[in-house]
Amino acid sequence: MTFAEPFGTKIGYVCKRYPRFSETFIVNEILAHEAAGWELEIFALGPVEETHFQDQIAKVRAPVTRFPDKLKGPEKFWKLLRETEQMFPQTAARLMELEAAECMDVAQGMMLAQACRQKGVVHLHAHFGTVSTTVARIAGFIAGITYSFTAHAKDIYHDYDEPVHLDLKIRDAASVVTVSDFNLDYLQEKFSAHPADIRRIYNGIDLTRFAYAAPNPKGTEILAVGRLVEKKGFHILVEAITLMKEKGHSVRCRIIGAGEEHANLTAQIKASNVAEEVILSGPMPQPDVISAMRNAAVLACPCVIGRDGNRDGLPTVLLEAMALGLPCVATDVTGISELVQDGKTGLCIPDGDPRALADALELMISDNDLRQQVSRNGRALIEAEYDVVQSSARMREIFDRVIAAQAKPKEVA
Repeated sequence: MTFAEPFGTKIGYVCKRYPRFSETFIVNEILAHEAAGWELEIFALGPVEETHFQDQIAKVRAPVTRFPDKLKGPEKFWKLLRETEQMFPQTAARLMELEAAECMDVAQGMMLAQACRQKGVVHLHAHFGTVSTTVARIAGFIAGITYSFTAHAKDIYHDYDEPVHLDLKIRDAASVVTVSDFNLDYLQEKFSAHPADIRRIYNGIDLTRFAYAAPNPKGTEILAVGRLVEKKGFHILVEAITLMKEKGHSVRCRIIGAGEEHANLTAQIKASNVAEEVILSGPMPQPDVISAMRNAAVLACPCVIGRDGNRDGLPTVLLEAMALGLPCVATDVTGISELVQDGKTGLCIPDGDPRALADALELMISDNDLRQQVSRNGRALIEAEYDVVQSSARMREIFDRVIAAQAKPKEVA
């Protein structure tokens, strides 16, 4: 005799924090799934820490369940374990199979498992292979459902104080997605002992929101957009602007964003005597960023590898700028050269080299034929490889496959 256990049909997205100003790629993905008729649940493991958010977040229909990231006293943990055991017998035994699980991760895993049962979630997808995937893995063990995750960059390369056990997460995942061929090659080589379904799916953007236009012939401003953190390389950009000024160029650069490096950048700008040339504009809503891109001459994306190994994977700002037609100068960190192909879709230089950055910016600003060429080629590449309609459809193919595998009838005596 055969029977099919009842399963829900929802996918649950697990995020460390939701929403986050810089993680527009997650919102893009969720909105594309919803546009295709899928019903989702969003689970957030930590409190919202930011005050500025992109306008697209308001369009997300999926409800957000927020779990506490602290428990007051051990009695709360044991109560949660008893409740989870009632819903999922053998919970305690299953938890014994987990290696190196932190207490709070286990607690959130139990909360998530319960929420999945209550909300009809049959598969979990986490972004970043750190705590969100840790909790998704634990919840999957408890609830008997599958999980997948997208690995970006920091979660792959950063030198964390505590191990993130990426090998175990890859081993147990139904599927693993990463955002560049560079990452794919690295993961397949490093974790070859744990064969898994690892696929490259580029982050996508909604092209209907980024209409193409040829570069502004009157544009003179160098624009940079991103969080003010070390890996964005804005300190290298300030050095490049200083070099350009010393050569007698009339230059103006605007950096849009906020972050922990604001004070250091401010001091560097003052010490380099480029306060009139470099403006720190703070964070801006996306419509204002788009307007700035349409009026700029070039986007500078001087990413570097941080001292702790942290780096960018594939900055969304590059996708948006290239979709709009803004020429880009970027560095060859991780998978960026797959997008900014040197001399074809932009100029791609070694990271951490202010002279190379200054030379590339000067060339892009002065050579109108080059600007027009890379603008057209850049938009064509975005349409071919980075359309969120296509990338989200590939994600749903993965979800369909793992859901179907779970729902197969099981043989019983």
